[in-house]
Amino acid sequence: MAAQRRTESMDFLIDQTSGVPYYRQIIKQVEMAVADGRLGPGSKLPTVRSLAVELQINPNTVGRAYNEMEIRGIVNTQQGTGTFVSEKTIELTDEERGDILGSMVRTFLANASSYGFTAVEIIEYLREMQEEQHK
Repeated sequence: MAAQRRTESMDFLIDQTSGVPYYRQIIKQVEMAVADGRLGPGSKLPTVRSLAVELQINPNTVGRAYNEMEIRGIVNTQQGTGTFVSEKTIELTDEERGDILGSMVRTFLANASSYGFTAVEIIEYLREMQEEQHK
C-alpha cells in the first residue's frame, strides 16, 4: 500500500512495505528530484502538516525528514514562510540510482507475483505502455 502527495514538480510516495523508514524515503525522493532537476533551488516543499496528512503519516516523521535535510544543507526552512530547496548541488551516481530502481522493481515484482502475474506478462505490458506513449 502506498500513499501519495503531488507538489509543484514531484510526487511523494511512501512504500509502507519496503522496510525503509518513511523519513528516509522522503529524503531520498527530494534528493533524487534535486539531482534530476525536478526540484530546483528555491522550490517550495509542502508544509510538514500537509505532507503528513496527504501521506497519512505522523507529522513528526515528516518533520524529522525536513530537519535532516536542513542539517545536510538540502533545504532551508524560513519560519512562517516554508521550506525551500537550497542551492546545494546533489549528484547521484549511476550505482545509487540503480540501487534505488532495483529496490523499487523488486518490491513491484513481489507485489505483482502475489497476484499471479509473471515477469513475462509484466514486461509485455510495459512494452505496450511504452508503445502507447510514443504514438
